[in-house]
Amino acid sequence: MKCCVTKPLAGYVPKLVAKVAATALLFSLGSVVAQERVKMATIAPGTSAYLTMTTFSSLVNQNQSDYTINVDATGAATKHGIELSRGKLDLAMGAPTVYFFLKNKKAMYAKLDDHAELAEQQRLVMWFPYGQYHFITYADSGINTIDDLKGKKVFLGPPGGGAWAAAHSWVKAVAGLDAKEGDYESVKASWSSAFQGFQDRQFDVYVNGGIAPFPQVEQLALSNKIRLLGIDEETYGNAEAAKKYLGALPGRAVGVINKGVYGENVAMDHDIYTNSATVGIIARKDLSDDKVYAMTKAFWDAVPEARKSTPWLEGITMEYAVQEGGMKLHPGAQRYYEEMGIEIPSGSSM
Repeated sequence: MKCCVTKPLAGYVPKLVAKVAATALLFSLGSVVAQERVKMATIAPGTSAYLTMTTFSSLVNQNQSDYTINVDATGAATKHGIELSRGKLDLAMGAPTVYFFLKNKKAMYAKLDDHAELAEQQRLVMWFPYGQYHFITYADSGINTIDDLKGKKVFLGPPGGGAWAAAHSWVKAVAGLDAKEGDYESVKASWSSAFQGFQDRQFDVYVNGGIAPFPQVEQLALSNKIRLLGIDEETYGNAEAAKKYLGALPGRAVGVINKGVYGENVAMDHDIYTNSATVGIIARKDLSDDKVYAMTKAFWDAVPEARKSTPWLEGITMEYAVQEGGMKLHPGAQRYYEEMGIEIPSGSSM
């Protein structure tokens, strides 16, 4: 999915109309205001990362007039990071785990000889929570726990991506089930095709991450009663394998989906303890400091008003944005956070 300028958030249409009118007036007076284009890549619609990053671009585009972010929502974040390091993108999705793999020549980057040089070209604009991994099935499926995935068809995320690896590892840590060993079938699909396939009941369980209340879960619950799968607090407290998994790499954390956060069409027997992750917006190291500063400021200055109509934005904070994740802040972003009085951990400071 490609777009030149992301659509505005609900509640921001009047501001956008005013901006368009002002631009038209400038042209009518013979003045041309050239906006510099910024290339951003993110993963497909239907993911929390897509939602957050397109919200970032919308707010930036609406609240300053020097730059326009163009968003390409196709492909995998693991590849976007490499394209960014090689100068083909300005902004992309990153993650502490993916950055760790790149710096240390592991996982999907095990055969990449110039991994260290590529990692050095990446800088942080902001971290944000990917959200709790939601393991979703239909309430009448007979599947009530993660253990019940044995022999079932499960979409963990697009094969080869970070979400697939995280969901696969969590199932193995919690239930001892491994798709690679044939304990259950891993459905191969993109985010968009998998969402449609689950709605058509082509497989049993659909996994996606998002900050609860995640809009995609609410959408699924409009037409069918669904169930969220996961362990309770006591089980998590005794799940040493799950805790070991969460502590193995930077950016991993436990996520809690509180019972009742969704409506009556989403069955939950208890608060669900599941895996969560940190992801973020990263920039090229050589992207102009002033440009990154302007975009960072435009976004955060608009967030308080946007939160009034966008509940999940409550989970997006500047304190979270600058936490240690192995990657240094871009100087332009750090300048803004320092101006706002945000304490920056030594591991994030440039």
